[in-house]
Amino acid sequence: MKQDRAEEHRRRLCHLAEVHAAVGPDAPFHVVQDYLPGQVVYNLGEYPARFSIAPSDYDVELLEQFAAAGVELIQIHEDWNDSLRVLGADKFTSHDPGGLRSFVDVAHGLGLKVLPYISSGFFDIRDPDFREEFYDPARSRLIELYFDYARCSPASPEWRAYLLPRVERLLDDYGFDGLYNDVGYHAELEELPLAEGQVRPAPWPHAAFEDLLGLLYDMAHRRGGVVKMHGGPPRISDRVKLYDYLWLGEGVKSLDRLRQEAGQAPPYVVPCPDMSRAQVDSEDDLYLYTIPFMQFPLRVDGRPFTGERASVPGIAYQPEATCFWTRHCRAIHRYFQQHRDGPYTYGWWDSCPGQPGARETWLTYLRLYRPMVAPGSRVWTGVRSGALFAEPPSRDLVTSLFVNSKVYLVAANFGPAPSVLRSNWLWQDRRSSRRGKEWTVAPRQMLLLQRVADETTAAP
Repeated sequence: MKQDRAEEHRRRLCHLAEVHAAVGPDAPFHVVQDYLPGQVVYNLGEYPARFSIAPSDYDVELLEQFAAAGVELIQIHEDWNDSLRVLGADKFTSHDPGGLRSFVDVAHGLGLKVLPYISSGFFDIRDPDFREEFYDPARSRLIELYFDYARCSPASPEWRAYLLPRVERLLDDYGFDGLYNDVGYHAELEELPLAEGQVRPAPWPHAAFEDLLGLLYDMAHRRGGVVKMHGGPPRISDRVKLYDYLWLGEGVKSLDRLRQEAGQAPPYVVPCPDMSRAQVDSEDDLYLYTIPFMQFPLRVDGRPFTGERASVPGIAYQPEATCFWTRHCRAIHRYFQQHRDGPYTYGWWDSCPGQPGARETWLTYLRLYRPMVAPGSRVWTGVRSGALFAEPPSRDLVTSLFVNSKVYLVAANFGPAPSVLRSNWLWQDRRSSRRGKEWTVAPRQMLLLQRVADETTAAP
């Protein structure tokens, strides 16, 4: 056994030496550390309708399937709480605390972390606890579907005093493994003057926002948790670590635009292409636009999203004519009533109808991606020169190396015409098992290759 481990380390050391020599000593790379690539946002139910969070046989089987495929993190959205206070709880407590704890226990038993939705900014202006000191009326509100959310100010001492102990309590009460923070903050808010009583703690932009995020990050990490952030400027601060994962993609119609936006952010980005609006030619596009850049898309899944949440009696909704989310949820509801056997939609950012086979495609790509980003892997994205190539790749061809005890090459063609990759090394296609040093990559296609030493070496 010790000899086997020594050989594995020998391969790693040799691979790293060869790749560093091939791409050049100045080529930037990233070392994979504390990375959970398989992440799922799990729909629990049709809030504000009443439902049980307690895991059913369906939930247990699906969570077991995810765990077996290498998923490590489950994210639950705002359906865990009672943001409208119509089910006897509130935004920081669950309307079904026993069921929620049972769900978390099942996930933990399978080795899955669970992150709950919170927001360091969004709070319903109709909540009995809301105070004018929490925000500035000049700042925009989020008014859609059944939400009327103020964007509470990170510079408000009163908002911090209300928010932070409640977040701390929910971490301890439910056994969560960190936080998913939908920040409710826009960069342009920093340009507005502060309301009376609010304080900017430093002269640089977003100082109060950075400080509040830092307090939440520390709160989660003191408990061994992780933090995922959604919203706000992609690059906030280089002074202190404020999150572990950045979720991008909501409202983005173009995957190419999402690729450019994600490229501006440091690791680790977990894109969620917004399939409620984006148009794609095939499910493979989701991976073409992420894997070459050391990213893997968030899977929208869980219990079927029926759209009932947009038609609950007694709840005030924004009209379909002016609100995208009311239209989208009600379209899902109408489709579900006529297609009880699916294909299902699974979340806010899923298409209507859902895509058949999308879960299986995601799980297949996850199995291919996970060994590429094993702990300690070194990743070179966008490699364009060096001894690896017999000739430089075309401008439209993105080539990235993932190196550990094996050497992986991803070649993705974002151009309108086929592109030829000519390498000095021998590669094997991880899906077709074809081998070669010259590869033609079709437009909007991606090859996942693994280096082999010579024509007689079996692929690992």
